[in-house]
Amino acid sequence: MKRLEFPKDFLWGTSTASYQVEGGTHEDGRGECIWDTFARKPGAVYAGENGDVACDQYHRYEEDIALMAELGFTSYRFSIAWPRIIPEGRGKVNPQGIAYYRKLCEELHKHKIHTCVTLYHWDLPQKLEDEGGWTNRSIISAFEEYVKICYKELGDLVDMWITINEPLCVAHLGYLYGVHAPGIRDQEKALASIHYVNMAHGIAVKEYRKTGLKAPIGITWNPNTPRPATLKEEDKKAADMLRALTTEVFMFPCLGKGYPVLAKEAGYKMPIQEGDLELIAQPIDFIGVNYYNEAPEAYDEKAPHKYTEKPSWQEVSFMKWPYTPGGLERQLLWITEISKGAFGKKEIPIYITENGCACDDIVAPDGRVHDRNRINYLQQHLEVCADVIKKGVPLKGYYVWSLLDNFEWSWGYTKRFGIIHIDFKTLKRTPKDSAYFMRDTIAGYGEW
Repeated sequence: MKRLEFPKDFLWGTSTASYQVEGGTHEDGRGECIWDTFARKPGAVYAGENGDVACDQYHRYEEDIALMAELGFTSYRFSIAWPRIIPEGRGKVNPQGIAYYRKLCEELHKHKIHTCVTLYHWDLPQKLEDEGGWTNRSIISAFEEYVKICYKELGDLVDMWITINEPLCVAHLGYLYGVHAPGIRDQEKALASIHYVNMAHGIAVKEYRKTGLKAPIGITWNPNTPRPATLKEEDKKAADMLRALTTEVFMFPCLGKGYPVLAKEAGYKMPIQEGDLELIAQPIDFIGVNYYNEAPEAYDEKAPHKYTEKPSWQEVSFMKWPYTPGGLERQLLWITEISKGAFGKKEIPIYITENGCACDDIVAPDGRVHDRNRINYLQQHLEVCADVIKKGVPLKGYYVWSLLDNFEWSWGYTKRFGIIHIDFKTLKRTPKDSAYFMRDTIAGYGEW
């Protein structure tokens, strides 16, 4: 039996995102976001579902926070809905939106739970998308205006800031493949969005440093660090190219390394102007990592960038994603190495800001949810976390995704990632066995 052991100051959290859990999309002055619009597009979201109600955390946050406290979590990572703060993206500020997030933070602090706030988790105000969204350079000044309001109005209550969640998904899923809002498929626009998302991160950090606030600020990436399918040199090059185009184009400029050479070789041309790279490379206090799985990649002459994903053998989640805890170890070691020395720092602290899996969860006749597969997944990945700390990785915390079953983007409500089950008809909350596993792990009794 192996016991999971972590440093005493290790941060234990759970994560959500505003559009996925809040609901209340038409209440208290909130403006429309791109996901409100996208969800109305026929065929864009499973069964035409949307986040109008979601988990109704907008009204039930006290209940959810009480559950977090009961389970022993020491941090809650949530995101601010931009259109709840500035309904049209620019201009008039909505005091009711600010009041909601202040109440949320105050309630968390009442339960001695640390507040980790993500400034952007995909709910872009629709008015800004009408102007081109992340493909229009003007988005940077709009984001600057928004984050300055957040710092001013909420800075006294926030313990940790994350600028942007998963820039890869913002750019690729939103503007290259069109499977997420705003549903655009255009490579030139996708390349522009990569650069402008990077710049928005930079401006957010730059403006934060002017405030005098002391809470740490960083960014959350979902790095794609694939393994070569075989020992062939061509497969290694294929994996390197995929990593460059999906990960290094975000991480490298933010760490002061500029855009990767392989991306330039692939024909990636960013709309760079003088001073852009300096703006992007603002010193950050930590790196957030969202990890779910790793895939094997092989050379493919016919593929656009000469790489293709190969089948995996591992057990899979309800998303059909393989359980690959070894990939988490490889990723954390790689990130530690490539970030070493950035901004003149010996090392940059790392937090796993999302990790979890979707399961086909049902409430059993005994009223419980026995999600043994999720516990297996979490156990395997937490073992990696404990081991890499001993290997010198500056891992300071872990956030399980997600606190609640929620609106899972284009999959609607069909994929359950929560450690707390939501009955979407009644909105009843039922902690799953995995919630109690996390409780025991946090308390120091995570045996298996």
